[in-house]
Amino acid sequence: MNYFVHESSYVDDDVQIGAGTKVWHFCHIQRGARLGSNCSLGQNVNIGNNVRIGNGVRIQNNVSIYEGVELEDNVFCGPSCVFTNVVTPRAHFPVHGVYAKTLIKEGASLGANSTVVCGHTVGRSALVAAGAVVTKDVKDYALVAGVPARQIGWVCECGRRLNSGLTCSCGRRYQEHDGHLSPVNQ
Repeated sequence: MNYFVHESSYVDDDVQIGAGTKVWHFCHIQRGARLGSNCSLGQNVNIGNNVRIGNGVRIQNNVSIYEGVELEDNVFCGPSCVFTNVVTPRAHFPVHGVYAKTLIKEGASLGANSTVVCGHTVGRSALVAAGAVVTKDVKDYALVAGVPARQIGWVCECGRRLNSGLTCSCGRRYQEHDGHLSPVNQ
């Protein structure tokens, strides 16, 4: 075994866990889940059936990732962030495995206590502020905040807010075209 699972955690059958991944206290990884390498799952994380998680993902304490949600490489999920997977949940009308798809793209970060309503995509290297509620797709490199979440700026791949010239203190530069941001080749 080239990964770590704390003795208080449960890993169901038919689960794949990549090399170097660490699963801490009181976690549950359900059947069919696939976790990449070098991930970290904090205390009390639940990974639902058939969930796909990329490499280098960091999931902080008290996060449940339900079936229908996919996290690409290097995603950060802050403490107690929330995902949903049913648009109109009703206890007396179960959906029996029919879930809305949610995609969190490579390098995106979700702040503490943020919520991503199912059926949406959070773009590459986007930053969702703590407590924000995502109710529509978030563009690559967008900084969103509020309830509902609205774009308030742009962020660099490194996570810092871009200035008005779309440059970062780390030296990366970006360009905007038709309301979308892309890196400038350096």
